[in-house]
Amino acid sequence: MTTSVSPGDRPADDTAGITRRLFEVRERIGRAARDAGRDPTDITLVCVSKTFEADAIVPVIEAGERVFGENRVQEAMGKWPALRERFGALDLHLIGPLQSNKADEAVALFDVIETVDRPKIAEALAKAMDKAGRRPRLFVQVNTGAEPQKAGVLPGDADAFLKTCRDTYGLDIAGLMCIPPVDDQASPHFALLNVIAKRNGLASLSMGMSADFELAIQLGATHVRVGSAIFGHR
Repeated sequence: MTTSVSPGDRPADDTAGITRRLFEVRERIGRAARDAGRDPTDITLVCVSKTFEADAIVPVIEAGERVFGENRVQEAMGKWPALRERFGALDLHLIGPLQSNKADEAVALFDVIETVDRPKIAEALAKAMDKAGRRPRLFVQVNTGAEPQKAGVLPGDADAFLKTCRDTYGLDIAGLMCIPPVDDQASPHFALLNVIAKRNGLASLSMGMSADFELAIQLGATHVRVGSAIFGHR
């Protein structure tokens, strides 16, 4: 059972609560993987630390987690260099929309960029990576629900866009990411992402958040992005 707290209920120092919820999430991931006949070590937990300050993140690092997700380049730049200096290697994923004018900063800071979704971003990342000599792993975001307000390439355009990323911009795409519509059943969206990935020879699937990561694991997720189930509600 998921334990969460609202912002008004969360004490200033919620270290014990954060640590307890992290262990609960780890147990749920392991159970979901085993139920699906999968090895739990094949599932990467991305701890979504967006909007949380370093004091909330430190207990999660000290509990052994090394993979974190942030939505905004500027916010991440304000806290992760100091955390990396203190704790060493930490794997940072950009899981929010990327503006082309932030490509240089994103390539310098992030190890994985999950939100490649249009040619302008693909081109900007290719140039930034060539300039920096650094190549973060890249995921293409697919807008599985075709929501006009949401980032991501449309499912029907995904194959062509992946080909453009590879052939035109020389990008090595590691996998796909999606965020299903809030009011939809998530399973058809996860299944669709898996089909597109297999068709294009991609092994990594970033899908599933606090409310549905167990279902995502059942349907092939290799990365689950969990925030509130660990840190509490924002």
